[in-house]
Amino acid sequence: MKLGIVGLPNVGKSTLFNAITQTSNAQAANFPFCTIEPNTGMVMVPDARLDVLADMYHPKKVTPTTVEFVDIAGLVKGASHGEGLGNKFLSHIREVDAIIHVVRCFEDDNIIRADCSSDPASDIECVNLELIFADLETVQKRKDKTLRLVHGGDKNAQAECALCDRMIEHLSSGKPARILEMTDEEKAIADSWFLLTTKPVIYAANIAEEDLGKAPEEIDNVKKVQEIAEQEHSEVLTISAAIEQEISQMEEEEKKEFLEDLGIGQSGMERMITASYHLLGLISFLTAGEDECRAWTIRKGTKAPQAAGKIHTDFEKGFIRAEVVPFETLKELGSMAACKEKGLVRSEGKEYVMKDGDIVLFRFNV
Repeated sequence: MKLGIVGLPNVGKSTLFNAITQTSNAQAANFPFCTIEPNTGMVMVPDARLDVLADMYHPKKVTPTTVEFVDIAGLVKGASHGEGLGNKFLSHIREVDAIIHVVRCFEDDNIIRADCSSDPASDIECVNLELIFADLETVQKRKDKTLRLVHGGDKNAQAECALCDRMIEHLSSGKPARILEMTDEEKAIADSWFLLTTKPVIYAANIAEEDLGKAPEEIDNVKKVQEIAEQEHSEVLTISAAIEQEISQMEEEEKKEFLEDLGIGQSGMERMITASYHLLGLISFLTAGEDECRAWTIRKGTKAPQAAGKIHTDFEKGFIRAEVVPFETLKELGSMAACKEKGLVRSEGKEYVMKDGDIVLFRFNV
């Protein structure tokens, strides 16, 4: 999973990136285009289930799944026409699975605002419009190409041409492609266009330290972000990038106490990863043994052979069966042997749909 952190200049993107990745790779300064080339960082996905398995198996190593975060340069008005870092910025967004759109939801007269920025709603509109303009250009080019195929007698091109017309009308009204209602066939066509506004979005409402612990409804600027997110089926997280950076430098016990004192329980990174999994329809299954305990990320609806292929292509090719026990069952009984004694380890075939938290042993023959 690759998540791109975007937003206007000086909204806290690089500060948040440094906090999440626990590095200082991204320069954070109070001027536009402090970030030019994208910074990338791999983050281990926190999973308490691995700690339980490690205590049970005492493996040689424990391997969580990972997420790649990309800190992308600030976008400015006119980016779709080459302003600021223009096409370079847009190309970096095309490479990510989902967008973390950082929106400044606190007031600070010392921070330089971008030219189209006055409040969270205008900030969001500025970024979204640039992505929509870029998509409009993409779809128009696609339509021109498809029309030539239609004139050449290609009947399959007619459906694509019709979708182009619908998409152009939709985008022209200022709406992102992800909220256009489409059939499965139309979605498959739209996916081939690699549009920017089809990517799922999490709005990271960057709030002031004194607002931490408040309900989102109590913060006017966050309410504005929530209203926009609701209209376009996106998610919202409240986060304080400055506090996240403080948290990232703490020891584990100190971090827990600090989060409890703030009344937020989890760090912004953990909440962001959880929201990203939900948004992208992802789950994790686990493998456990004396050599390694490991988490693996798959999409909801993945069947056992394809999940096995995540580990090794041979596992999928020679798939025989999957021996499965839910994590909570294993945790309760304390060992795989105890689960087998009670007949709670299931033997599943090729049509089995994997569940979050499945502990699996794949049987295969190549």
